[in-house]
Amino acid sequence: MNRASQFFIVYAAVSWGLVGVWSRYLSAAGFSFSEMAAARCFITAVGLFAFLLLTNRELIKINIKDIWVFILDGGIGIALCFICYFITANTITLSATTILLYTAPYMVMILSAAIFKEKVTLQKIGALLIAFTGCVMTVGIIDNSVLPLGGILSGLSAALCYALYTIFGKIALHKKYTPITITAYSYGIASIILIPLCDMRAIAAVVSETGSSILYLLVFGIFFTLLPYLSYMKGLEKLDPGRASIIAFAEPLTAAVAGIAVYREMLTPIKMLGMALILISLFILNIKRGE
Repeated sequence: MNRASQFFIVYAAVSWGLVGVWSRYLSAAGFSFSEMAAARCFITAVGLFAFLLLTNRELIKINIKDIWVFILDGGIGIALCFICYFITANTITLSATTILLYTAPYMVMILSAAIFKEKVTLQKIGALLIAFTGCVMTVGIIDNSVLPLGGILSGLSAALCYALYTIFGKIALHKKYTPITITAYSYGIASIILIPLCDMRAIAAVVSETGSSILYLLVFGIFFTLLPYLSYMKGLEKLDPGRASIIAFAEPLTAAVAGIAVYREMLTPIKMLGMALILISLFILNIKRGE
């Protein structure tokens, strides 16, 4: 397994794990979740296309026959995923939302086996089960309260979209497109879908009231979206989707550590054990086997 590719996936996951911390600054400034999602996509798309125009315009060229991959990656894997996630987060608890979202690696493993003929080994299944158990323990075990069906369905829909982002991205890589091209077009399409859903007057009001909000949005778009998603696509070049999705369990681990460090959230024995299980799952993935 390529070590650099693993690093790219871990870097992306760690960055995503810090999104919750930064989004609180934006929420306090007056931005809604949908506006934050649209801003992430727009800043990423504009930044990447501007960079390509200045450095390598050849990478902007795509075969029109392949446009469907970018439409599905951006429309379903990003835009619809964000929408379903925000619906879920506003319907059920954040811990339950996170747990539902991290059923995605199971979906990736099944889809990868069907589409890419990826091997479903006992090593992967074991690592995935251990990582998911660690995720449940780290973000908080769901209590006995009944979750609304709508919240469960939207959460599983977000997980499926998250899984499909990985699958569509891998298909685009197979078509010999670079990670930067895939990310630029996917986020451009997601922007086209999400921006009309935003209240532009409300955004303008927030920006006019607090000039620093522009800086917050730029940091959010560049360091918590553009660079991590580029890194994730780069990691997928030499890692199979199933393995990459398990390594991405570093995201809830990072979110838990950030909550403890930044917001002084309680570090319970259950959380500590959950974090340990996620790390153990990553160790298991790196045990060399004669596959």
